[in-house]
Amino acid sequence: MGLTFRKSFRILPGVRLNINRHSWSLTTGGGHGPRRTHSSTGRRTTSMDLPGPFGWRRTRDATRRRRGGS
Repeated sequence: MGLTFRKSFRILPGVRLNINRHSWSLTTGGGHGPRRTHSSTGRRTTSMDLPGPFGWRRTRDATRRRRGGS
C-alpha cells in the first residue's frame, strides 16, 4: 500500500496553501463565487459549487513550448 501526504493551510481569509508529495498549490476565492487554484506544476483549475448535486470544474495544464524553429 502506498503512502500519501496532503496538507492544507489557511494563510489568509480566502487563501489556502495546499501541499502534497509532488507539488504545492495556492487556492483563492470560494465564498459565493469561483475558486481558482494555481499549482507549482503549472496546472490551473477554476471550479465552482452549484446548487444541488452539481459542480463545475475547468482545468488547464501548463502550456508547453513548441519545438522547432525559425
